[in-house]
Amino acid sequence: MDTQQVSKLKKVGLACLMACVATAVSANDRDKAKRIHDRIAGTPPTTATLDAMEALVTAGQPLQAANIATQAPSFYNVTLKNMAVPWTNRDQTVFAPLNDYVATFIGMVRDDHPFNEALSADLTYTVNGVTPAASSSNNTHYENAENNAVNLFTALTPALQSSVQGIPPAATAGFITSRAASEAFFIDGTNRAMFRFTMMNHMCRDMEQVMDTSLPPDMIRQDVSRSPGGDSRIFLNNCIGCHSGMDPLSRAFAYYDFDNGSADAPGSMRLVYTPGTVQAKYFNNNTNFAPGFITPDDQWENRWRKGQNSVLEWSGSLPGSGTGAKSMGEELANSKAFAQCQVEKVFKTVCFRAPGNLADRTEVRDMTTRFMNNGYKLKQVFAEAAVHCMGD
Repeated sequence: MDTQQVSKLKKVGLACLMACVATAVSANDRDKAKRIHDRIAGTPPTTATLDAMEALVTAGQPLQAANIATQAPSFYNVTLKNMAVPWTNRDQTVFAPLNDYVATFIGMVRDDHPFNEALSADLTYTVNGVTPAASSSNNTHYENAENNAVNLFTALTPALQSSVQGIPPAATAGFITSRAASEAFFIDGTNRAMFRFTMMNHMCRDMEQVMDTSLPPDMIRQDVSRSPGGDSRIFLNNCIGCHSGMDPLSRAFAYYDFDNGSADAPGSMRLVYTPGTVQAKYFNNNTNFAPGFITPDDQWENRWRKGQNSVLEWSGSLPGSGTGAKSMGEELANSKAFAQCQVEKVFKTVCFRAPGNLADRTEVRDMTTRFMNNGYKLKQVFAEAAVHCMGD
């Protein structure tokens, strides 16, 4: 073989190598585009959609590709629904029907409604064209929508929660006063369940994680024994840590209850609001420690603004105290902990793992900042998380 032939073979080989590299890059971009779509929408894209997304990824615009995936109906009917359903029941199971809490979450994401209003807005979403209409005393409207596989992307319609629930606008508090949350967390008990599950679902912290035994016990209710089992050390080293912060905040729910009477009885199975009258449940077991705090109204105070829980970064534009569930929901939802919690939950939903390495933690921090600074648009967080994980 002469030198000229060898040179020609080398050129052919180099051309083949370049073609293979180009093919590999193209395939990699297509894989990334598909992964973005699958993780956001939960279903495979059409060929046309995948082609469009691949072109954007190749052009260095993966975020625009992710925005295409957020228009898929399955993002709303599957991904968002499955993410939110566990927040609406004490078992935290996904195997529960669609309800007003979940529908409102889906609608807020779709419409880019500021998510820091999730715990305070006079807002609910109903499903257009589904009968019977949404009711304060049953969940039939939403169950029928799910059973008929209604496209929530197109059918969800915003409405005033106060009109559907039959309570004053000032008494509404977004997810907190949804029928589903009320049935799960205002039923029976002492209303502390509503506060605990709100913290778990939207602050990503259970009560043990915010315990602070340095706070004063003066607003801990009468039902909490100061010497459980005859040992005051248990109260001083354990009980006080949760109740000293929780009881002053859960006082915001003093006028709420859920009527769990028979579903056949008119007016039952609904949220009850009694302005000016503290619910009797606030005086349960009042002989456990008679000198304890007696709840007179729904004025609340956030004592976690000082001490170790100041790390939750409460908003400096809010006073840290107020009246009723709406203002208390604003207090929680305008903390940095709330914003970071939403970002972390989206990250886990899209990336199939919790943020782990330094790159993940840095991205969560940056996404949280953008989320807070750009109108609390949660849909954008899904897109950003999918782009971060598209190479996994």
